Amino acid sequence: MKNILNKIEFHYTYIIMAFGLVITGHFINLIIFTSLIIIHELGHVIMAIIMRYKVNKIIIYPYGGITNIDTKINTKIENDLLVAISGIIMQSIYFGIIFFLYRNGIVREYIYSLFLLYHKSMLIFNLLPIYPLDGGRIIKEILHIKFGLQKSRDYINKISNITVVILTAISSIVILYIHNIAILIIITYLWYLVVLENQKYKLQKNTIKGLQNAKNMIS
Repeated sequence: MKNILNKIEFHYTYIIMAFGLVITGHFINLIIFTSLIIIHELGHVIMAIIMRYKVNKIIIYPYGGITNIDTKINTKIENDLLVAISGIIMQSIYFGIIFFLYRNGIVREYIYSLFLLYHKSMLIFNLLPIYPLDGGRIIKEILHIKFGLQKSRDYINKISNITVVILTAISSIVILYIHNIAILIIITYLWYLVVLENQKYKLQKNTIKGLQNAKNMIS
């Protein structure tokens, strides 16, 4: 467990957000939201350990976390799918415990309402069909089963890009009416994830193309 805790990294954007919440008197919000993120990521970690996958690091961002797992040793698609959904399952179990405590008068209604708000928000956010969010990972593994590894990567890359463009268009209209800066931050974060994955995707495609060209030259 100590080794896992040592692999947790707090992204600078999370630190900025945390500082802002603390100085504005929203310390409880920070604790509740962060606990949901960490429990969610621990779900991925626990399942990865069960599958004997190597966990490289866990990065905590303002709106969620990313667990970096060594996929080179992955052998079964079903195992990868279990790792992808385990975060949502663990988070839901955690919220179920909070709900039980609330119904038995142990957790106050105000605290429970915050848990409920952040739990729902995180579920919706994580289930977006954008890789490497859980929704994107789940879709990728399902596509992998049906179309194979490379096509699943091609499809999820296109789905991720289309989704973030659509969300940006919708958010641009919504933000004109409700003037909520959180929407802008979320969209910026999603673009950050998509651009990062696009770079990895292009590098991977170029590497595969280079290997194929080298193989053709040898033959």
